[in-house]
Amino acid sequence: MRAEKNNIFYGIDWTLVILYVLLVAFGWMSIYATSVTEEDIPIFNLTTRYGKQLVWIALCVPLIIFTLFFNSKFYERFASIFYFISIGSLLGLFLFGKNINGATSWYNFGFMGLQPSEFAKAFTALAVAKLLSDKQYNLKLVKNQIKAFIIIFLPAGLIALQPDMGSVLVYLSFFFVLNREGLTLNYILIGSIAIILFLTTLLFGPIKVTLFAFTLVSIFVLYFLKRNKGYLKFNWPKVLSLYAILGIFVFSTSYTYNNIFEQHHRDRFDILLGISKDTKKIGYNTQQSIQAISSGGFSGKGFLEGDRTQGKFVPEQDTDYIFSAVGEEWGFIGTSFVVILFMLLLYRIIYLAETHNNKFGRIYGYGLASILFFHVIINIGMVIQLLPTIGIPLPFFSYGGSSLWGFTLLLFIFVKLDANKSYDW
Repeated sequence: MRAEKNNIFYGIDWTLVILYVLLVAFGWMSIYATSVTEEDIPIFNLTTRYGKQLVWIALCVPLIIFTLFFNSKFYERFASIFYFISIGSLLGLFLFGKNINGATSWYNFGFMGLQPSEFAKAFTALAVAKLLSDKQYNLKLVKNQIKAFIIIFLPAGLIALQPDMGSVLVYLSFFFVLNREGLTLNYILIGSIAIILFLTTLLFGPIKVTLFAFTLVSIFVLYFLKRNKGYLKFNWPKVLSLYAILGIFVFSTSYTYNNIFEQHHRDRFDILLGISKDTKKIGYNTQQSIQAISSGGFSGKGFLEGDRTQGKFVPEQDTDYIFSAVGEEWGFIGTSFVVILFMLLLYRIIYLAETHNNKFGRIYGYGLASILFFHVIINIGMVIQLLPTIGIPLPFFSYGGSSLWGFTLLLFIFVKLDANKSYDW
């Protein structure tokens, strides 16, 4: 037994590993298709983007081995330290970070850049798992909810100051984790209602939305009064507060939209909601992406046969819009295959998380699944114009060492936790 425990590969779930390898391999093929030219066909041309990505993929091997080397108790014991290191790395950007495309999100080491926000997600997941796995911790207590919110939104706030709003949105995924561990659904419900009110206010204006919202609340009040035969049992202060909150939120939407959102964010929302036409070609990337995907049809045009991909029609196609390359070259079959791979990966993670004997492993597993789910939904939704352009990578697919290493670390910490669950707790 001791020899088995000393083997870093003992007990690991090979299904997760195979799914990871398939996604990374398919991702690299897509990056190769988007960046290759007639002059640099050789695969090991390290001056190209696909060549650099191949190096980063190769470096994932020692990263995986290093991650699996430590006992799973190590990650639980030092979760807080990892979290504070990630906070320090985010703070350091304001002194030593490099500004790229208006965001100070990178450390520049000359030969490579490093984006600490990609690793902060893994360390935040560890910190949340550490906090919630405490036997004395009860999420139903407001003070404990506040502790969890601070851990989640502290890194999110620092990332927002860079600014990198796409990465900030991912931290909302931790509400699924909190809900699994006992947090009321009211938070998710309130958040969903707020988003609906925000978008409908942009479309129809505050007066119409306020009247509609007040009408719905009034119908609910009348239904309650009729069912309970009287008003004495009804909590009128809460009802009046609800009316006030709804009115304030709706009428503050315009101020928030015009003064807090950046102009490019407003442009993207206006185009997505049909408020304005894209006369400035702000949605050019998305339009080209949709055309590339639709041109692929059912079975695609074939590897390296996509004329829109080969012709570089889609800007940033090897990063945020990598899914469009899959759609053009592999068609509906290819895109369905990629989505199925992600679904299988998420299902396997949740299944394994539920089999954990220890809360720490289960909670971390749900954190991993939630983060991956948010990334996949937002990225693909953006590429097919169901969501506004936000700019977050597709896990294991998009070009970039920080993104690939961050997701690899995030996944293989869980692989190690799962491998040790039978004897480590």
